[in-house]
Amino acid sequence: MKQLENLPQTLITGLGYGESPRWHDGRLWFCNWTMREIAAIDTDGKIDTSIQLPFNSFPFSIDWLPDGRLIIVSGSDQPLLRREPNGSFVPHADLSALHVKTFNEIVIDSRGNIYINGDDIIALVRPDGSVSKVAENISFPNGMIVTNDNSTLIIAESYGKRLTAFDMHHSGSLSGRRTWADLKDGAPDGICLDAEGAIWYGDVPNKRCVRVCEGGEILQVVHLAKGCFACALGGTNKKTLFMMLAEWRGFEKMFDGKCTGEIQVVHVSVKAAK
Repeated sequence: MKQLENLPQTLITGLGYGESPRWHDGRLWFCNWTMREIAAIDTDGKIDTSIQLPFNSFPFSIDWLPDGRLIIVSGSDQPLLRREPNGSFVPHADLSALHVKTFNEIVIDSRGNIYINGDDIIALVRPDGSVSKVAENISFPNGMIVTNDNSTLIIAESYGKRLTAFDMHHSGSLSGRRTWADLKDGAPDGICLDAEGAIWYGDVPNKRCVRVCEGGEILQVVHLAKGCFACALGGTNKKTLFMMLAEWRGFEKMFDGKCTGEIQVVHVSVKAAK
C-alpha cells in the first residue's frame, strides 16, 4: 500500500455536515446540511457563494446538467429541484410515483440522464422528464459515480460494505450488476473516481478516507480524527483530495447547533478522472 507523501491540512472549519462535494468551474461546491445551504469555496477555503433554498429544508446532494444548470436533491415535498440561470428554483421532475421517503445522492451522465438514490433503490430521470426505477435492493445507497465514457455506474452500499457496479445503456437503464469491490469492514459514504480508475471513499465509523481499486485492494488510506462523509478530487491540477469531516452523533443530534464540520485536503499522486 502506497503511503501519502504529506499529511492532511484543514481548509475550513465551522461547517454543519458537509456533503456531496463537487469540483466545478474552479471551485469546490458542497451541501452544508444543517446550515441549509449550498456553498462554494476557493482553494484558500473562502466561501464565495452561498445559496439558500427557498423553503425550510436542506439540500442532500447536487450535480449539474450538461447545459450547466444545477440540480438539487432536497429534503422537502419537492425533492428534485433545478436552479435556473436567473437564480430561481423550479421542480425538475415528479418523483412521487417512486414512493421513496428520503432521497440521498445524485449523479448525472453526459447525456443528461439523472440517477438518484434513496431508501433501497436507484431511480432514473431522463432528459424528457420521465422517471423510472432502475435498481433495487441496495443496502443503504450512498455515493455514486459515472465513468467518463458513460459505460459504468458505481454506487456505495454503506450497509453492504461494498461498491457495486452496473453497466449503463444509452436509454439510461442499468444491467450487469456486480460487486466492484468488497470493502470488508469499510462503510462507504461519498465517493470519487480518479484517472487510474480507482475510487476514493469516505468512511464515517472508521474515520478515514480510502482509495481502492476494482476487486477491493486497498491502495491508500488517510486516517482522520473525525468521520469522513464524502470526498472529491479537484484543485488547479486536480490532485487535491477534499474530505468532508464532522463528528457524527446520530440523526437525533444533527440540529443541535454544534458545527463540527470541516474540510481537510491532502495532495495525492493521481488526478481526478475528469
